[in-house]
Amino acid sequence: MPRKLSVIAPDWWDYTTLDDEIIRDAASLTPEKMLRLSRPGFKVVFYDTLEEFYLAEALEYIRAWQQSTEDNPVGICGPIGPTEQLPLVARIVNELNLNVRSAHFWAMDEWVLEGREVPVTHPMSFERADRELCFNRIRRELRMPDANLHFPKADTAEYRRSWDAGVRCVVMQGGQGDVKHWAFNDPVRRRGRYRETPPSPEEYRRLTTRIVDLHPLTVAQNARTSGGGNIALVPTQAISVGPVETWKAEKVSIWHAGKHDNPFGQRLTTLMISKRIVDTSVPMSLLADHPNVQFNFYRPGIGTCDVEMH
Repeated sequence: MPRKLSVIAPDWWDYTTLDDEIIRDAASLTPEKMLRLSRPGFKVVFYDTLEEFYLAEALEYIRAWQQSTEDNPVGICGPIGPTEQLPLVARIVNELNLNVRSAHFWAMDEWVLEGREVPVTHPMSFERADRELCFNRIRRELRMPDANLHFPKADTAEYRRSWDAGVRCVVMQGGQGDVKHWAFNDPVRRRGRYRETPPSPEEYRRLTTRIVDLHPLTVAQNARTSGGGNIALVPTQAISVGPVETWKAEKVSIWHAGKHDNPFGQRLTTLMISKRIVDTSVPMSLLADHPNVQFNFYRPGIGTCDVEMH
């Protein structure tokens, strides 16, 4: 039987093309059932307050960087969404006088305009946000040199080499978008050899850091969360860290504050990863095959899938 067309963007693959049974099972999950979906290799964690949630996220940076030495450098790959943890990271480093000069950081992604990464002067630049919210706030004598900060460019060669330069990535941290991506690993367009079926998990896993076309839902989401709703401001292409680099991270830690994806989306990927239902129309589901994944939820942000008219 042919797969359904997306109800969001018929020329694309996305989660609305899944079997109805998966959709129903996900929507029916209570928070208590979600918590019980932990299994070996996949851990579900709840936080009751936003303060605890973002502090725990910031401490992933600190714990990673504390392991780093000049002889054995260690790094973390971090997101822009969410960003609330970034000033906390800088504050903790400064308060503890923590020398992180040997540590590394990989940014997950960046916008692309006219075939080039956006400059740091662009109002939505991810590099600009990372620097202003975190790295520029760390005291100069404590922070790592610029050579240890790896921001992806349209020419991805240098960034990709940095993943094989002897630095251990302890954790890749991220959020989850409306289209169920991590970084900008979006579903693909429904055309060519992918017209009737999306790429196989094996094909998708071979993708490295690259320039990607963004699903319309991703563009709309970023307008909502970062651009005041101005969709025309949001680029339709980006550079994204790939599955290949993701599998080089010892742990993948995803943070669900309830601001980026909705109650249904948070449930869907939790179910698919727990049950090892891997389908590239839901890119996050590929993490079912990663050996160490943790989903972190702000408990009040999980919400419900009940129908409520507003």
